[in-house]
Amino acid sequence: MDNLLDRALGLDGRGDRWPLLGKVVLVEDCVETGGAFVVHHIIKRFLSPQPAAASNHSLILVAFSQPLSHYDRVLRKLGCNLVAQRDNDRFLFFDMLNLRFPDRDDVKTGSSVLVSLFEKIYNAVRALSAEKNCITIVIDDIALMEVVANGSSDSVLDFLHYCRTLTSEFDCSVVALNHGDIYSTTEKPMLMLNLEYLSSILVRAEPLATGSAVDVHGQLMVFNKGEHDRQGTPGSKVHNFHFRVKENSVDFFYPGGRG
Repeated sequence: MDNLLDRALGLDGRGDRWPLLGKVVLVEDCVETGGAFVVHHIIKRFLSPQPAAASNHSLILVAFSQPLSHYDRVLRKLGCNLVAQRDNDRFLFFDMLNLRFPDRDDVKTGSSVLVSLFEKIYNAVRALSAEKNCITIVIDDIALMEVVANGSSDSVLDFLHYCRTLTSEFDCSVVALNHGDIYSTTEKPMLMLNLEYLSSILVRAEPLATGSAVDVHGQLMVFNKGEHDRQGTPGSKVHNFHFRVKENSVDFFYPGGRG
């Protein structure tokens, strides 16, 4: 059955070229409806491409929220072995979960951590690019990155701007997860507005407008800013559909249907 998420992201083609090259994908979720499964889906699709393109795909995962064992366990259920990918030099893991700071109240310390992190990412991307590798950078997640930066949203935005430059310099892709309901204000903070502006594709996981349901876990809105129509004309398109998360997969279907 056609995968609605793949179609919305542009991953339903059969070409060897990774469709998200040069793009920034922002996944927004909330406490009621987590969106990490979208990130896991993209990782699995990227590391499990068509055989002709499989050997040159390399993924960099910058993890602020979970240890490697978590991602490996989740991806194994989806049929992707991250440890094996790492052993084959196709997967790099940057563990930001156990950072230690000399002064947690020093904004400069947090900013310097992000500067140092970007330098490591840049060097890794440059080395992989020299080997003609197709590269995707995954950031999980932006909210905790802001914690690392001691609450400096400017430092986080600068970091993400730098990462975006890599999409044009090395033709790689960036995928980032952010939590949209962690801010106390009812208005969207500038960080979120800027993130949405930077993104090429915005994926928003939301609870059902009609309330909870046993067999439907939420709805996805995918705003693809650079999608082409059947005549090849570029434009923007919004996709809306429901989802149900299962043990080893996720079902996507239109309202009233079933995956």
